[in-house]
Amino acid sequence: MTLECFDLELLGGKTEQRYRAMRPDVEAFNWGSIDTSKFSPTLINAAKQAWSRAALQEYRTGAACCKTLQVLIQARAPIDLIALLSRFITDEIVHSELCARLANEFGSDIEIGYNPDELTDNIGEGCPPILHAAHLVVATFCIGEAMSIPLLHNTSKMSTQPLIKQVLRRIVEDEADHGAFGWAYLDWANHHLSDTDRAELAITADRYINGVYQTWKNIEKQKGTTAEQAHALGWLEVSEYLSIARRTLKKQVIAPLILRGVFVKATEQNSTKGEQTSPNSPRVMPE
Repeated sequence: MTLECFDLELLGGKTEQRYRAMRPDVEAFNWGSIDTSKFSPTLINAAKQAWSRAALQEYRTGAACCKTLQVLIQARAPIDLIALLSRFITDEIVHSELCARLANEFGSDIEIGYNPDELTDNIGEGCPPILHAAHLVVATFCIGEAMSIPLLHNTSKMSTQPLIKQVLRRIVEDEADHGAFGWAYLDWANHHLSDTDRAELAITADRYINGVYQTWKNIEKQKGTTAEQAHALGWLEVSEYLSIARRTLKKQVIAPLILRGVFVKATEQNSTKGEQTSPNSPRVMPE
């Protein structure tokens, strides 16, 4: 299949005005303030690539939220959970725009190809709605968002460029609820699930956690940038990233899953290529 070029479009007029009213602070950000003359062409290209891919990742998260929302409605989940998840879709679309605009700060000549049919993963298909939603929630929220939030939080603290720090803080502020959502859903759904259901969820969790491990292996091979360069461009240096990521996976993903009877078995030493990656983890460093 021929990949399509990922880009974002605004309709404009009153529709854009209503959209802007949802996040009025975004237009007040100090856009156009990044002095690219301070960076080498290689670093500028890396920044364009990283933030363009981050925009696509946030867009994919919006698609994952849409799919999960539909299944939650089919499962007749508590309406406050449904309403909270519906807000996340707007969050992710705004985050996608923010990342795309940061990419444009470094130039607009990067094209990112993607397959629209592969925006989300087909996991839990054919299961009863409550279990189907649990598979989606485990992948997207209990792993994807739970992993990304501490990474983004630390990136925002270390960032030295004011506009990038503004964007990261906005994303972190929005995503605080995203991280708690997965556990809230599992706590509600758990009494509807059997031990067999939880064993199936563990298989899904293992697939996605193995994908995280594979990402780490790829990152370890990178020469990367210095910490000073990384912080100026809005990501983490390799050793910083891996240290925070390993700690986060252990304490904020694996431990809470096991506490809820989802007994994951994946280990970093036994991870293999080809495992599923989480559909929504934002990139905080270039590939």
